[in-house]
Amino acid sequence: MNMRSFWWLALAFTLTWIWLEWTQFTAQKETQALQSSAAQEVPVASDVAVPTAISGSSAVPNANTGMVANDSVPTLAESIVSAQRIKVTTDQLALEIDTNGGDIRNVKLLGYGATEDHTQPFQLMSDAGPLIYMAQNGIALQKSAKLPAPTHKDVWQTEQTDYVMSGDTLQVPMTWEKDGVKVTKTYTFTKGSHLIAVTYQVQNMTDQEWSGSMYSQLVRNAYNPDENWMMYTYTGPVLYDGNAENQYVKHSFDDLNTQPVTGKTVTGGWAAMIQQYFLTAIVPDQNATNQYYAKPLEGGRYAVGVVEPIVHVPAGESGQLSSQLYIGPELQDVLAEIAPGLELTIDYGILTFLAEPIFWLLKQIHNLVGNWGVAIILLTILIKLVFYKLSETSYRSMARLRKFQPKLQQLKENYGDDKVIFQQKMMKLYKEEKINPLGGCLPILIQMPVFIALYWVLLYSVEMRQAPFMLWIQDLSAMDPYFILPVLMGITMYIQQQLNPSAMMDEMQQKVFKLLPFIFTFFFLWFPAGLVLYWLVNNILSVGQQYYITKKIEAGEDKK
Repeated sequence: MNMRSFWWLALAFTLTWIWLEWTQFTAQKETQALQSSAAQEVPVASDVAVPTAISGSSAVPNANTGMVANDSVPTLAESIVSAQRIKVTTDQLALEIDTNGGDIRNVKLLGYGATEDHTQPFQLMSDAGPLIYMAQNGIALQKSAKLPAPTHKDVWQTEQTDYVMSGDTLQVPMTWEKDGVKVTKTYTFTKGSHLIAVTYQVQNMTDQEWSGSMYSQLVRNAYNPDENWMMYTYTGPVLYDGNAENQYVKHSFDDLNTQPVTGKTVTGGWAAMIQQYFLTAIVPDQNATNQYYAKPLEGGRYAVGVVEPIVHVPAGESGQLSSQLYIGPELQDVLAEIAPGLELTIDYGILTFLAEPIFWLLKQIHNLVGNWGVAIILLTILIKLVFYKLSETSYRSMARLRKFQPKLQQLKENYGDDKVIFQQKMMKLYKEEKINPLGGCLPILIQMPVFIALYWVLLYSVEMRQAPFMLWIQDLSAMDPYFILPVLMGITMYIQQQLNPSAMMDEMQQKVFKLLPFIFTFFFLWFPAGLVLYWLVNNILSVGQQYYITKKIEAGEDKK
């Protein structure tokens, strides 16, 4: 590729990337503005009173939806109050529930190691800093309510403090009782699953009707121990509304400080906190009208949650409130079965339509070979075959330029001082020899969306996390510990560079062009090994194809 084509390609690549990021940014801002406007239009009843059970909160029943508005949900105080811990161990999770509020305070994912040797499981949630990340739930009341209900600030009673799964399911019950109302909160865990059922069984032993709404919220601070300055991935709240134009919307921590979401009424939907590879998600009744919120709290923490419709329990009877909570890895097939759109938390961006089939194909290959590194190599070969003809056009154009380098060099020597005449003579030569100077650039531009989509697939797929390849590469999601793959990639880039024409470049351009393999190698030092492996294999195939075409043209065997 000549220097001018290269700079056009670099510019196009940069503009494409900026455009992709800008469309995501503007779409998010527009959605937040619409949500903020809609929230202000939600009518609420005026006959409300602060319930004695929740000091300092204001419970507001929504006149349209028949649920307690999210303003009634008590938020986390600056200090984290703890009581007794209940330890729960399943085949997938090791977690702790605090009887103060019945919160899920600590979660470790047993199938995912914190380190490559898996000696310690990955800790997703914690209440002991620097990461504060918890799942809370409770029952919110109307201001006019006369009967009590437990919030996440009330203390629950438990018969035992250690639960270990021995069958297909495990139930962890807790009880709360006050003024003739007894509530049993139960977490139900299922073998082989990260989905947790949360139920409140309300026994109304009074002579009055009891009413309340279940609320669930995820609370965390902005601390991200896995943040990588070279490869940004989003960490923060997400809300989903299947009926909205922008169904899946991220509400970053910074945005929530100035644009909190309140009173967002949705049929179905879900709320989540996501990060690279893992998420927690609240999934309420998908047929009910639920109310969502996302807002900053005290102490640098943030909450995203949902308030479900009011449940009425007549005097002397029982009623149930329920929801679901997912705590685990971002696995497409699993998430798609839990709720509509939940698989979107594996965020491939605007090129999802390309990334999803690429991941599907990668997964099918892995099912056959059993090694994600080998699967990446085979996928790279398949992609190369799909674009073989396009690449052939590009390399043929560059080979022809290379063949006529002596003539171009002669033109530069003869007319280099007069740029106008030099350009005229050069274009005449292109026309006579049927050379397209942009022929080496355009085919690569067409392939660019596929490359970007594959980049996101390898960056966001939890299957790559700590997946071994061979020898020294024991984690395809981490950088090469010995920098061997990046160096090899730089070498292949240098070799490919030698096959490209350089007669059109001046001395300064040639120096810059020669530095590119070193610049790319430097940046790729911190890239995940899986991405570098893809790029290395693609370079090797490209060098082979380009060398073959170049030799054919130089030998006069290619008449196209």
